[in-house]
Amino acid sequence: MTTSPGAVRVPYTGGEKESLHASLDRHRDAVLWKLEGLDDEQVRRVMTPSGTNLLGLVKHLASVEYGWFCTTFGRETEPLWFDPFAGEDMRAGQGETTARIVEFYGRARAAADRTISELPLDDLGTSWNGTTVSLRWVLIRMIEETARHAGHMDIVRELIDGSAGDHRPG
Repeated sequence: MTTSPGAVRVPYTGGEKESLHASLDRHRDAVLWKLEGLDDEQVRRVMTPSGTNLLGLVKHLASVEYGWFCTTFGRETEPLWFDPFAGEDMRAGQGETTARIVEFYGRARAAADRTISELPLDDLGTSWNGTTVSLRWVLIRMIEETARHAGHMDIVRELIDGSAGDHRPG
């Protein structure tokens, strides 16, 4: 797993797309940071009655990145080996290694980044439920989704080993 030191900063005077993308990247990086230094048992450790664990949240975020950024805009996505509509994206199965899920997240991010860089914010796509949405809306939705789960991961990580914080110290 490779991440850069310090947190991505949203530019104070950047353009709309640049700022939205930087905000998303900031939370994406926090998600990966929450896995650093943990062993396989720790990233899989269920910490809530609903079954929340760090690795499951990363798998879920990869799945929704592909769904919102790629499927919505008719872009290529890799075949999923699980059913996200059955909740299988929220947990890591026995044969799913940490590396496999982190690499899956990396590929989903790269595919989403291509969509973000190639399309204008006003470009329209059709979501999984048939709703017409703009790229701007999807970026905002994914910032919310990623920030929400990064917060969950912060709490789970603190329960595992006491580490806390919303972003890697710079």
